[in-house]
Amino acid sequence: MRAVKTTAFHAVSGALAVAFLFPLVWAFLNSVKSPEEASRVPPTWFPQSLSLENYSGLTSYGEGLGTYLFNSIVLSVLTIIGTVLVCVLGGYGFARYRFRGRGALFGVTLAILMVPYATILLPLYIVLGELGLQNSLIGLSLVLIMFQLPFGVFMMRNSFESVPRELEEAALVDGCSDFGAMRHVSLRIVVPGVVTVALFAFLTSWNEFLAPLIFLNDGGKYTLPIMLVNIRSGAYGAIDYGALQAGVVVAMIPCLVLYVALQRFYVSGLVAGAMRG
Repeated sequence: MRAVKTTAFHAVSGALAVAFLFPLVWAFLNSVKSPEEASRVPPTWFPQSLSLENYSGLTSYGEGLGTYLFNSIVLSVLTIIGTVLVCVLGGYGFARYRFRGRGALFGVTLAILMVPYATILLPLYIVLGELGLQNSLIGLSLVLIMFQLPFGVFMMRNSFESVPRELEEAALVDGCSDFGAMRHVSLRIVVPGVVTVALFAFLTSWNEFLAPLIFLNDGGKYTLPIMLVNIRSGAYGAIDYGALQAGVVVAMIPCLVLYVALQRFYVSGLVAGAMRG
């Protein structure tokens, strides 16, 4: 019976793996076909001849692939730095300090999750306009940071609460300040939680489409998802499927590399963040 269960488990797991990997493999195969073959109906399973023409075409599309990649990288870095900084400090404050209204403030932070994303885009657009941050990657990163706060603060609060207070008290006895004890002791223990928050911030900012579309109006500041949607829209109804698949491959490579490289931190961070000490 155990052998049957094991075989069934591996069979189901293998089927799910194939189902999830098939779109990625299909996108890569289409990206190395010639533009004519990539648009052929019915499609061919494997390229008749390998071609990098779709990738070379991306370099001259719109403002150029390099511009869109640079904007996406800048936006992701700003979002990661801001999210990690605010969530680490906020999570530590909720985990270690007792003050009036602590529970209510934490509840309000989590309540952001219940606010429909699209309903506050117009107020945010007006606020950024008053601050002079419209059509700015910095302003856009502030919007994305705000939407990362509920998950990030919740994750870091639970991560810090899993750290024994005695460790910080020992650091305080040795002469550390509260911030020093957090930075030198607790922060090193909750690295998996920090990596998890940073990874979620990267994936959100890298793949975000609606916010850049609303808050940016300069083609030179558009990000990679905007470029992909423009390719999909096509010119006069003609869609360059080869270039679209090549753009998808370029966009997913950083996500795959970071996830594989940080997977062990990601899994342990989610486990630690879901538990309270």
